[in-house]
Amino acid sequence: MKDLKHLSVIDGAFLHLESPEMPMHVGSLHLFEPPAGYQPGEWYESVKAQVASRMHLASVFERKLELMPFDLANPVWVDDDNVDLDYHVRHVILPRPGTMEQLEKYVARLHSSLLDRSRPLWEIYVIEGLNTGQVAVYNKMHHAAIDGQAGVAIAKALLSPSAVPAPIKAPRSRSRVHHQAQLGVAELAGAALSNAVTQYIKLFKSLPTMGRALRSVVYPVSEVDGKRHLTMPAGLQLAPRTPLNVAVTNQRSFAARSLPLAEIKAMAKRSGASLNDVVMAICAGALKRYLADYDCVPDKPLVAGVPVSLREAGNTDPNNQVSMMMVSLATDVEDPIERLMAINASANAGKSLQGKVKSAMPTDFPSLGVPWLMSGLVSLYGRSRLANRLPPIVNVAISNVPGPQFPLYFAGAKLAGFFPVSIPGHGIALNMTVQSYNGRLEVGLTACRRAMPDVADLADYVVEEHAKLRGLIAALPMAEPEAVVAVAAVAIPAKKTKAPARRRTVAAPVMPAAAKRARKPAARTARAA
Repeated sequence: MKDLKHLSVIDGAFLHLESPEMPMHVGSLHLFEPPAGYQPGEWYESVKAQVASRMHLASVFERKLELMPFDLANPVWVDDDNVDLDYHVRHVILPRPGTMEQLEKYVARLHSSLLDRSRPLWEIYVIEGLNTGQVAVYNKMHHAAIDGQAGVAIAKALLSPSAVPAPIKAPRSRSRVHHQAQLGVAELAGAALSNAVTQYIKLFKSLPTMGRALRSVVYPVSEVDGKRHLTMPAGLQLAPRTPLNVAVTNQRSFAARSLPLAEIKAMAKRSGASLNDVVMAICAGALKRYLADYDCVPDKPLVAGVPVSLREAGNTDPNNQVSMMMVSLATDVEDPIERLMAINASANAGKSLQGKVKSAMPTDFPSLGVPWLMSGLVSLYGRSRLANRLPPIVNVAISNVPGPQFPLYFAGAKLAGFFPVSIPGHGIALNMTVQSYNGRLEVGLTACRRAMPDVADLADYVVEEHAKLRGLIAALPMAEPEAVVAVAAVAIPAKKTKAPARRRTVAAPVMPAAAKRARKPAARTARAA
């Protein structure tokens, strides 16, 4: 029996969660400065040639799915020796005047359609006609094949650090025998059973470690009105309901903006928070303003679902190795600096919780019967629109993907912008993903168009909140290393009571007295504005 590469349960979940309303592919929008001697239409052929010469460097380009008989278990990957580049690499010309807003809307439309599962799960669009003179490339790949870090590795396979890429060794020739003729029902079913047995053995061996990890998660006890209540662990705050927490449709909206990475690094250093904390504080301020436009001012803080990589250093396997932690965005805190500190405390609590269980998290499970079960539940959840009624676990997905900090080129053109395009889903109609590239922090906002047709307004708020927070942090003295300490999150009561509650659910790190004095005038000015 051949050694077939099964999708892990995490990879397979992105297939089984997919529906026409909830495509499960990720993508990116690239803006390029045209190469020397550029003529409209000619660069498309150069792109196809570069993809053809380099796609063997990343397996995702040359493999497709082989389904298990009766969908008994997760599919396997098989080689596709006849990749049709004219299908996968396409050419589009924007109508005049070719604005960035037109490009964003077209990318949103392309991102709304499902990938063809009978082919390798990727597409590339060369988009010309921009009034800036730039050319754009939008690509999408199924999340079953890659996560954020693997996507960066794939981009490196196609892109190069110079306008004239170094020669690439040609791939070894392979047999052109069609794989479907080789893989029979008995062989596929046997492979599924063999994989299930292997995964059950791994799961059984990991049970003691998982048990110890779960026992280390302490459920704190709070006291309200003289009564003791068992509460959620720090870092597992529940979310309020907002207009963003609804069942999604099959249409998308998209907006892209850029922020200077050096400024955000300086803001993190001066405040004593992390770069990711500053990013979330900017997003929190923008979301707070956007929801206020619709008279939505939740008493409880918004909660972000933040992907956490489980990859070992240097691992670039084309699969998913991620978990998720919940972080309070402290949108019930008015002062932006205090909000940043509250986010920092919540993120630290979430990291502490992740650290306790990360080593015990299995990256795979037996998948027998999973496709039936998961697809059925997702279909029921979407058709019944339960997301409109059930309390949300998180309000928004926020992801930060580190990228290369040097110029890259593609088919002779210099990469000027690298904007992520991601996945909104039932109950989480907005995804805010940032990707760093060559001194910029590229922000990509992807949303359900019915829930959020004006996503460009939120994108503008992100830019404005960055400038506002930068000014407030600049008024602070440089944070001293010993001044920022880890503080556990205050427990959230298990049920509401009439007792007065503190507006903030997390305690802020201790700041120097001088910093507090310096912040007060700026904070009053911000509130007055």
